[in-house]
Amino acid sequence: MANQFPLQASADLFRDAGFDRRQFIRAASALSLIPLVQRPALGVAVSNVSFKDYPFSLGVASGDPLADGVVLWTRLAPDPLHGGGMPNENIEVRWEVCSDEAMKKKVAHGMEVASPEFAHSVHVEVSGLKPGHSYWYRFKAGDEVSPIGRTRTAPAIDSMPDRLRFAFASCQHFESGFFNAYYHMANEDLDLIVHLGDYIYEGDAAHGSVRKHVGLEIDSLDDYRNRHAQYKTDTDLQASHAAFPWLVTWDDHEFDNNYAGDISEQTYVEPAAFLIRRANAYQAFYEHMPLRKSAIPRGPLMQIYRGCSWGRLADFDVLDTRQYRSDQPCGDGKSEPCPESLSDKQTMLGPEQQTWLDDRLRQSPAIWNVLAQQVMMGRADRKAGDGIAYSMDQWPGYEVPRRRLMQFLHDQQIRNPVVLTGDIHTNWVNDLKIDFDDDASPTVASEFVCTSISSGGNGGDNRRASDIILAENPFVRFHNAQRGYVRCDVTPKQWQSDYQVVPYVTRKGSPQVTRASFVVEEGKAGAERV
Repeated sequence: MANQFPLQASADLFRDAGFDRRQFIRAASALSLIPLVQRPALGVAVSNVSFKDYPFSLGVASGDPLADGVVLWTRLAPDPLHGGGMPNENIEVRWEVCSDEAMKKKVAHGMEVASPEFAHSVHVEVSGLKPGHSYWYRFKAGDEVSPIGRTRTAPAIDSMPDRLRFAFASCQHFESGFFNAYYHMANEDLDLIVHLGDYIYEGDAAHGSVRKHVGLEIDSLDDYRNRHAQYKTDTDLQASHAAFPWLVTWDDHEFDNNYAGDISEQTYVEPAAFLIRRANAYQAFYEHMPLRKSAIPRGPLMQIYRGCSWGRLADFDVLDTRQYRSDQPCGDGKSEPCPESLSDKQTMLGPEQQTWLDDRLRQSPAIWNVLAQQVMMGRADRKAGDGIAYSMDQWPGYEVPRRRLMQFLHDQQIRNPVVLTGDIHTNWVNDLKIDFDDDASPTVASEFVCTSISSGGNGGDNRRASDIILAENPFVRFHNAQRGYVRCDVTPKQWQSDYQVVPYVTRKGSPQVTRASFVVEEGKAGAERV
């Protein structure tokens, strides 16, 4: 399939993206040249189908749990690395949900159409389930049956659960190593997994890597589909998807490194071409994630920010710090603050998402208010001794909106805000302040930053580098450069984050240890090591 733009563009869509008149004309002209995906006749689907190979090669997944239901996902792909290997026609996929692992006690079932328009992916929004219960599910197409997955519904909205156990992770570069952390994660006792982005990487195959990407740097819809499929073939990743429901968002590498809205990190990329590529990336992301149909992208626009409530114990606000942000100031590397980084015109979330977040936080009845997002909020100086080096791709490059958010949390007395962050390939624990230059500025939130699953290779416990970070940044409680994830154990009285690390990813079979644990007490901002 050639590079295609399967969803109809409109003038409103590009105005929403911030295009001026000339950019809109260029974009609309370019998009008019992209052939639309040919849709089969509406309502016609093939049930008696045979496959040249096992069609459920990418496994199963669930996500976005509600108190009465959850999203179930799979994709038919007998030839996953070469476009999927499916015919250009609708295929009937049957699904069933049971209350027992033996799949004897059926509580829900139905049929969904897997269409070529969405790479024969299936997104089933199951409802009518009991709150706070585990369920098992599977799919059938023709005579083939998928693996069995386990999922869990959220507790009733007005309930107070005794406990929530979840893990969060990010940054899984396929070429850099094996996903050993997922092997251990799949065997945890969890209610939920939160993924904070960089689920795939967009670069071409590298020489000397542990395992190789298929193809060059990805650009077309087919490219993105094949890359997602390659990652989904990892058996440890599949096991984690099949074990627990996931709550996902993206960062930059699901599309293009360090992009900001419709702006590439490259010196200049034609805006129309860039948004066509973004449309391809966003569609493939939707096709391969357990997301609700409300997340279906409209060309290069896709709303990924949303909420997820775990009773009155925890409220998750899942953010998007890529699609709506201003361009990175002072370049997108590390530098001293510059006028642009201190400008009140800078935005990380965009006005609509910021308003949505403010409203959610104000109205939240939860004990713990969790911001699940991508780039670090702590304003960390990376330069030893004299001089300053802040990451301009992270919140320090957007200092005014960062301070506004911290001030909002403080002034509105938001209950127990906790920030979950990925992106950076290292572990951090940060006390977040309104003004990092003022020692008397109150700590208003705790930030837990997870390392990568595999990105950056084996990593290591570099105590000297950590000592420098801690010396330059008094608000940093912990820093570590090993691989792994963070496991969180949350009760009405306490939040505990355990930093789970693996010593290597360049071969399989790595053991796992708890490198450090930190606790936040209810009603008291700031993390303490235990």
